[in-house]
This record gives sequence, C-alpha cells and structure tokens, in this order.
Amino acid sequence: MTEESKNPAQPAKGEPIIEISQVWKFFGSLTALQDVNLTVHAGERVVIIGPSGSGKSTLLRSINRLETIDQGSITVQGQDISHCRSHELNLMRRNVGMVFQQFNLFPHKTVMQNVTMAPRKLLGLSKTEAEERALKLLQKVGISDKAAVYPAMLSGGQQQRVAIARALAMQPTIMLFDEPTSALDPEMVGEVLDVMVGLAEDGMTMCCVTHEMGFAKMVADRVIFMDHGQIIEQGKPERIFNAPRHPRLRQFLEQIL
Repeated sequence: MTEESKNPAQPAKGEPIIEISQVWKFFGSLTALQDVNLTVHAGERVVIIGPSGSGKSTLLRSINRLETIDQGSITVQGQDISHCRSHELNLMRRNVGMVFQQFNLFPHKTVMQNVTMAPRKLLGLSKTEAEERALKLLQKVGISDKAAVYPAMLSGGQQQRVAIARALAMQPTIMLFDEPTSALDPEMVGEVLDVMVGLAEDGMTMCCVTHEMGFAKMVADRVIFMDHGQIIEQGKPERIFNAPRHPRLRQFLEQIL
C-alpha cells in the first residue's frame, strides 16, 4: 500500500477538523448560503436542523466539495478544499465518508462487492483484506448475513445500513449524513438511527442533517439551526430544544414537536 493510500494521523479529540469561514453559495439569483461560519472539532457530533430549503444539505455537501462555494473558505483537516487540485481533493474525500438520502448502491453487485469496491480500488487492499474489513463492518451494522445478496433483496433500512458500511470501509475520519432516514418507511428509521448512535458512541466525528429531533437530542454535542442559508442559532441540544432564544427557532420547534 502506498503512503498516499493511508489515512493521515487522526487529529486529537477536540482539535478543529472542519473550519468554515464566511461561506456564500448562490444558485443563480437564489442565495443558498449566507456568510456561514462554523468550526467542528475532532470527535464532535454536530446535528443540523431547519426547514426545507434552509441550506442544510448545501452546507453539508460543500464540506467535501460536492457543491462548490462562491465566497469564503472551507478547511478540512488543515487543507483548504475550496482551492485544492483534483488529486488533493480525491485524497481528502477518502477521509470524509458521506451517506445520502438515497442509498446509491450498485444494483448488479452483491452487498459484499458494494462494500469492498472502493477499498480495493482506491486503497489498494487485497480481496481478502477488503472482505475481512467489510465483514466486520457488516457485523457492526447488523447485516453480516446479507453479504452475498443483491440490494434489490434488501429493505430500505438494510440498504441504508449497507451504504453506511460502504462509507466506513474507507476508514474515514469524518462522517457526513444528509437526511439518511428521509427516504425510509417509518418502521425502518429506527434501525438506521441505531447504527448512527453506535458510531457516535464510538467517537466518530459526525455532521448530520436530519429531521429526526429525537436523534438530535440523543446524539448531538451541538445542534445547529439554519434558515434562509444562515446559521440562526446553535448550542447544546438541551438548551436548543428546551430554551430556544431566536423566535424563528421557537416557531420551527413548535411546528414539528
């Protein structure tokens, strides 16, 4: 394995790992992000809430440059990703796992093949090494018995757990979750949230966009409330949910709780 294929040293818990400074993003005449400033520390679990169209997913996708920003800077593990070259960007993305609303599994490949593909191709793991890692992760997310089946044979919740295992197979330093339960039937939400709670308990640095307020209360070190592309309020979950200060946050919580 080459030196480039190895993850960089894990940052010490509490060190800044994501730094977002004065970020603006426009979609034509629409301002998606307005002067956003946010620092996430290693080992911190940040949950982003807010109404639809508030800029939550745009902010999350900007962290690994799936969206390019128009002004400001985003630094991940000390590297300014706003201006890095494609090679540097690809190396950074190996350390930032992302799970989307849709599962995006390859339908013609088994669960095992879905989970082992990136580590074999990008990290240079042998088939045996990749499968050993994948099996441990599938056990972690509770579906090791599904390793040989195809995605179409799985429930939505099971497919999302495969997607989480696939992201973890790259041994990322940071995990990003973009409304990972929004495409699931209600009875399947719990099994995916349980996996995410387990990751939080393991100390994974996490940024999660979600409408699941119970999850935010249970897992978050800090809750961020966004509206109209801005961070309106942030704080510990007990303060955000029990004593919101901004009237827009109070209105939002009254509508959904």
